[in-house]
Parts: sequence; structure tokens; C-alpha cells
Amino acid sequence: MCARLGLNLLWILVFCCPCLAMGLSANEVLLDTPTGRLAGTLLHAADGPRPVALLIAGSGPTDRDGNSRLLPGKNDSLRLLAEALAGEGIASLRYDKRGLGGSSGAALRESKLRFGHLVDDAERWVAWLRADARFSRIVVVGHSEGALIGTLAAREAGADALVLLAGAGRGYFAVLREQLRGRLPEVLAQKSEGIMAELEAGRTTEDVPKELAALFRPSVQPYLISLIRHDPARELAALRIPTLIVQGETDIQVKFEDAGRLFAARPDARQVLLPGMNHILKLVPAERALQLASYSDPTLPLAPGLVPAIMDFLRDSGIK
Repeated sequence: MCARLGLNLLWILVFCCPCLAMGLSANEVLLDTPTGRLAGTLLHAADGPRPVALLIAGSGPTDRDGNSRLLPGKNDSLRLLAEALAGEGIASLRYDKRGLGGSSGAALRESKLRFGHLVDDAERWVAWLRADARFSRIVVVGHSEGALIGTLAAREAGADALVLLAGAGRGYFAVLREQLRGRLPEVLAQKSEGIMAELEAGRTTEDVPKELAALFRPSVQPYLISLIRHDPARELAALRIPTLIVQGETDIQVKFEDAGRLFAARPDARQVLLPGMNHILKLVPAERALQLASYSDPTLPLAPGLVPAIMDFLRDSGIK
């Protein structure tokens, strides 16, 4: 798809920052799309060519560093991952989703946003990286909902490898139903089921109780309809590039069964289950209070086995 768009849609402006360890520099990059300009951070080296990882954030208003504006603090999970990969000689590009931070100029009205917009954005970043001679191979790394975005973008834009971090193996509503089970009063649980049934049939509804507005407000329903058309396992089964599936033991949002479903769809993929790793890639005990606190604590390090697992996979896949 991106090849058809042509490089005339892409524009880059680089502001050099102080060099990081390993001779890597952090640069701000800008990318024009038909619906606005996106911004990201590129970590790269003066020498090359090198492999580069495109880091794709998860659901909701999440920025390039993995931080959600819905939470009171930062966790910086994607920034930490980018810097850890830099220490291993892997360049990376991470970007603000449209409507956030440096990509605020690409905001769409919520009622106009579709899941396909996010996939198209990732495809365009892959196309830009592919056109840059500094980069030898492109690895798409998707976190949470970014795993599904990454799967689709890697297939359409032609990435060399795919890494799925805490990615759901079931449709969005299957995961949401599990997360809501036992947490809603019966009347709201029944209402939630009714709304999801309407959306699964491709129909929007205005009949949303205020208690469920955060999940099902009418303006977000077109996006949800566009999202639930995709089954992550089915989409992954159609992709034939080296793939790593990583799931954490203490993830309270996505379960081991999700990783298992993805692996069943691609038994040739590599699956890594990391003890103690939670949904935001940090080493956190299973206790719910500690889990919730970790989402706003940037001082917590990444789970120690994460980057070694990625690097082992890349080396074994011939990406160096």
C-alpha cells in the first residue's frame, strides 16, 4: 500500500540531540500523511547499515514512550525498550500516535478515526525506514494493540521480522469481556453485552449508560467496529516472516492463552514466556495494587529477560 503512496507523501526534519551511548543519536523525525503530520524519535548510529526496530504503542491515547494521557504518571516502557535496544546496536523509531504530542496535527475527530488509520500510519513509517540506506533490516515491534497493528503493517509494508509484546490472541471484545467479568453490576453487565452485540453486527447505538461511556460512547463506536473485524491469530497466520511472541507471567490485561493462540496460528514462530513481566514490560509482582502503581512509575526497569529474548531471536533470524 505504502509503495503506491510514493515517497512524495513523506517528509522528514531532523533535529540532532546529544549522542547517546554506543554512538547513537536521538533525532526528532516528522512524517507527512494525507491527514496530518506524525512525529517520532529515531535512535540511530552514524555508521551502518544497521537493523532498525519500529516500535508501535498500544491502545488508547499512548505516546511514543508508551505513556497514556489517561494515567496520572509515566511508565516510559517504550523509551526504555528503545534505549535498551540501542545498547545492543539496534536502531529504533518510535512515534506518537495521531492526535498526541508531536502528532497532534494529525488528530481526527473520534467519530472519524478507524483502526485502518493506525495501520496505515505504521505502514508509512516502515516505508520511510525502507527507503533510508542507513537501515539494513526492519523489525516491527508491536506492544498490546500495537501487536495487531504491527502484524497488519508488517504484512502490507514488507517488514523483515515481527515481535509481538503482550499482544492479544483473541478479538478485542473477547479480551474486554474477560476484563469486565465480575466487575460490573448485573444490569450494566447485561447492557454491556447488548452494546457489544450491536457493534459486532456492525451497528452503532446511542443507548449507552454514562457508566459505560468510557468504553462505548457513540463517537468511539465506529472505531470499535473497524477494530473487531480483525482476529489477531487469523491475521498472524497469514504472515510469513520470522516472528517472536513474548508474553509476561504477571500481565493482568493479556493472558498466556493469548500467546498460546498466536503460537497455534504460527507454530513456526518463537514463543517466550517471561516470569514476572507485566503488561507494560516491567518486572512487577501479581498483586493488583502493585500492578496498577507500575503503570505510572518510570523508575521501574524493564523485565530483565525481555531484551535478551529479542536479541536472541534477531540473531537466530539472521538480523544483525
